[in-house]
Amino acid sequence: MLNGKKIVVVMPAYNAEKTLKKTYDEIYHDIVDEVILTDDKSSDNTKDISVDLNITTIIHKENRGYGGNQKTCYTAALKSNADIIIMLHPDYQYSPKLIPAIASMLAFEEYDTVIASRMLSDALKGGMPLYKYIANKFLTAFENLFLGQHLSEYHTGFRGFKRKVLETLPLDECDDDFVFDNEMLALVRYYGFSTGELSCPVKYFPEASSINFARSCKYGFGVLGVSIKYLLAYTGIYKSRIFKKNAKKLDINAELPYYHKS
Repeated sequence: MLNGKKIVVVMPAYNAEKTLKKTYDEIYHDIVDEVILTDDKSSDNTKDISVDLNITTIIHKENRGYGGNQKTCYTAALKSNADIIIMLHPDYQYSPKLIPAIASMLAFEEYDTVIASRMLSDALKGGMPLYKYIANKFLTAFENLFLGQHLSEYHTGFRGFKRKVLETLPLDECDDDFVFDNEMLALVRYYGFSTGELSCPVKYFPEASSINFARSCKYGFGVLGVSIKYLLAYTGIYKSRIFKKNAKKLDINAELPYYHKS
């Protein structure tokens, strides 16, 4: 709890057995009221470790993809009456020690959304592959131009939201794969919510999740497409699926396949 706001951390997980406990142990539990993990049909023991840690655990019977996993995470957080929702990958690529800073920026009404930017730190020194660094810089410049913003990156998986953001955005219409992250930030801008940033150290290591070159290319083209669709919708030329009025939002009344409730 912070400034009277319930803080919930959500963890979209896939084969995170080697890093989950380390990540969880560095969460400030005096501030975070609940941790929710959604296991996207992992082939390892992620779900069992999650239960052992007394984390609220949800199991997908079928793999729904990175975006689909987040949809379940956010639905569960809203159902738990969270005021502030922070997404943290359980692969220890992002530092849980930044959660209080992210939560403060939201709980004290400074921003509606906060992202932890790796590009405000020395990303290459932290192990980010050069091709990803260059692609990140290029895509971010393209997105800033089309979205009219000045963010340092759009591709971090460490981010926080006020409840009203998740209730407003038509996230159910978004992609079930990695471009979900990008669509989400474009929608934050489209619906007039503010976005703040803070610096986040980069940590690349074998156990940290990362998409390969082919999927990175697919993601990159997806990002370009989102930016173009945003501009077309903003100018009123054409409104694609996620930028249409009455697009489908998350259903907080939906039944979720809880494996364990903390």
